[in-house]
Amino acid sequence: MAKDIENGPNHVAIIMDGNGRWAQMRGRPRLFGHHAGAKRVREIVESCPKFGVKYLTIFAFSTENWKRTQTEVAGLMKLFRRYIQREARDLLANGVRVRFIGDRVRLDDKLVDLMDELELLTAGNDRVHLTVAINYGGRDEVARATRRLAHDVAAGKLAPNDVNDETLPKYLDTCFLPDPDLVIRTSGEARISNFLLWQSAYAEYEFIDTLWPDFTPDVFSHVLLGFKSRERRFGGVKV
Repeated sequence: MAKDIENGPNHVAIIMDGNGRWAQMRGRPRLFGHHAGAKRVREIVESCPKFGVKYLTIFAFSTENWKRTQTEVAGLMKLFRRYIQREARDLLANGVRVRFIGDRVRLDDKLVDLMDELELLTAGNDRVHLTVAINYGGRDEVARATRRLAHDVAAGKLAPNDVNDETLPKYLDTCFLPDPDLVIRTSGEARISNFLLWQSAYAEYEFIDTLWPDFTPDVFSHVLLGFKSRERRFGGVKV
């Protein structure tokens, strides 16, 4: 299968949707689905080298997700802490470099400390680059980047005439990443939900009905094979 996906996407971004519905379909609380979804993350990360995916970015918690019940939000934050603590050694051993994007100001100090520690621990890895978006929103990211850029202009570090579409990306949370080639959203919803708005300008999108806890490596490979059949012209015309 790995050979079949040669020349596939280098950077895949995933909106992991459907955990709550998956749990409710089984008569279980929503957090049960989130725990199942966290286990699926591990399998998908482990499959990336086989499928030729160097960069994987996952949408774990959006700036809008604070609107959910206090019980669900608290449960998710606990899950994030447990995931980092439990997976750190395996991520390191498997050559995965982990980085986080999003605004950390609203996150609790314990979680932020664990995020910082995992980033430092895996900084030397290069087999797979896993980026986790927590308290992330595309509009919020662009607003924060624009403020940083404006401060540099005001401080004389950057001339106004030097601001262009190549300047702003250097201030985004994802400044260390190539733009995604493919964005996948699970659960049947056909919207991008404020995810990687700038970066996905020329990404291919795949909206699938599969709920995230059912998104197996086999489903992943099928989507990646479909990507190969697409013709990417980036606004041009194929001659």
